[in-house]
Amino acid sequence: MPTKKLSLDAQLARHVQHAYAHAPGIKKIFDAAGVKPAQIKRVADLERVPVTSKDQLAELQKQNPPFGGFLAVDAQKLKHIFLSPGPLYEPHGAEKALATVFTNVFRVAGFKRGDVVLNTLSYHLVPAGLLLDHALQSVGATVVPSGVGNTELQVKLMLDLRVNGYAGTPSFLMTLIKKAEEMGLDFKKNFTLSHTLFSAEPYFPSLRAQLEGAYGLKTMNVYATAELGALAYDTPDKSALQLVDGAVIELVDRDTGKRVGARAPGEVVVTTFNETYPLIRLGTGDMAVYTDDSLKNILLVGRAGEAVKVRGMFVHPNQLKLAASKFPAIARVQGVVTRPDKLRDDFALKVELADESAPADREKLRAEYSAAVQGVCRVSVDRVEFIAKGSLPENARGMVDERKWE
Repeated sequence: MPTKKLSLDAQLARHVQHAYAHAPGIKKIFDAAGVKPAQIKRVADLERVPVTSKDQLAELQKQNPPFGGFLAVDAQKLKHIFLSPGPLYEPHGAEKALATVFTNVFRVAGFKRGDVVLNTLSYHLVPAGLLLDHALQSVGATVVPSGVGNTELQVKLMLDLRVNGYAGTPSFLMTLIKKAEEMGLDFKKNFTLSHTLFSAEPYFPSLRAQLEGAYGLKTMNVYATAELGALAYDTPDKSALQLVDGAVIELVDRDTGKRVGARAPGEVVVTTFNETYPLIRLGTGDMAVYTDDSLKNILLVGRAGEAVKVRGMFVHPNQLKLAASKFPAIARVQGVVTRPDKLRDDFALKVELADESAPADREKLRAEYSAAVQGVCRVSVDRVEFIAKGSLPENARGMVDERKWE
């Protein structure tokens, strides 16, 4: 008789009990916060637990090497130890959680039994290559573990082995396509590649248009991190990222640790069911917004350190850019926060126009762009200032905090 699948709440409650009992680092965090494992019965209860940042995790590993007290199994049972930026040591044993999530994502992306897949993510030090390798094997694919580099050889591999799947970064696939064309090959005619899974770097719309349009590929973009695996992937209409099943992913206010609502930016905080290396409420440092009230789809808006809190809401430069993308007349924008009366934040936008000589209804643009920013950030704009083109240095911050706190 098949085993009944546990609900997410039940999985979390069991995982927290295991982590508290076997990982001293988790026990220390819970005890310091006055939280008992029995109090975490459902996902909503996680707000009781403090968020642990990657910087804090790295510091804990320094204080208690090598794993900071987060190893929850006998060290002799480990199969691999990876090193990710931080630096962070990551132990891998017999756990299946991360690979299971990625397996499901590969299936959604159209990977199946009999595929021959070029896996170009690194197999050295970092876990990415092996994680994808295990997931691909789980869907029944044959893996060509190529990593990056050796472009001419990889073109030959794709031809000789009739590779029809690709996993890696979108930019490296384009590098391989251009190399093939330099070698006198017609990529659409001579190659059998049909579907891809991209991760580890941004997938820009212009590149998507080339790969899907000019080369006819089916592509899927996946948001993932080294420590936590796959977290989200393209929605069917590719307008946002859909959160994966099999992990607890929250967007939270960085000051309070409480969840944010739709369209409010929050830090991506993750709890995976990795019994070897349990990380409960790990802050990724990435900022995102829920795109609708379902709280299942997100848009990444940048890194936490770039956001500035305005009237209680974090505003990220990428939110200003997202709003500006609707207005071809706008070339660049910078948000400036001041508090002239020492009571209320003043939020101004400095805007450079793409063509200052072109006729434009600036009052209309001012009103419509202000409304667009408020729709994305949920913060009203006090004024829009049109500035001369080139006034903002190339390295200018997207959000500037000029408030005086003395």
